[in-house]
Amino acid sequence: MTWTGVVRVAATGLVLFGLVRFGLTSSARAQESLATDIKAAYLYKFAPFVVWPGPPPAADAPFAVCVVGADPFGSVLDRAVAGQKVGARPIIVRRLAAAARDMPCQIAFLAGGRGQGVKDELAALHGAPVLTVTDGGAAAGVVDFAIAQGRVRFRIDDETAAEDGLTISSKLLSLAVSVRPRKTSGATP
Repeated sequence: MTWTGVVRVAATGLVLFGLVRFGLTSSARAQESLATDIKAAYLYKFAPFVVWPGPPPAADAPFAVCVVGADPFGSVLDRAVAGQKVGARPIIVRRLAAAARDMPCQIAFLAGGRGQGVKDELAALHGAPVLTVTDGGAAAGVVDFAIAQGRVRFRIDDETAAEDGLTISSKLLSLAVSVRPRKTSGATP
């Protein structure tokens, strides 16, 4: 084989390698984008399956889904909730730099931000009536996204939900890939 032939074979190999790599990267990006879309939809679809403590809010009071810290959703979440309601309440999206116990949110996706990691954000919200949602990191909220068998799924910590004053429907619990149950109280008869 001549030097020109070797160069052609090498160049062809590099082009094929680049195309395969580009195809895999594009496929991975498409899957990641789809996962982001699904997580954004899940965020507001959890609401009908959760009961928050206290008196019911006014029918026209907005239902707030918050993203705390780095926002992985961008406009995807805004499009997902556009025109959606929880009961008669319109859903709004708030983006906050940090978690605080008194933040005006019913659901909070925690991504870490402004010097707080997700663990710090969870600690700041512990005991507050906020459905905390995390994305499979070291610290898990009441709901924690997971990828199981190539699909976006979620785990539920019903014990933490109870500590936060939230009641999660058995229908939602049955859809989770795992559930940390509430502690039972009282003696058995």
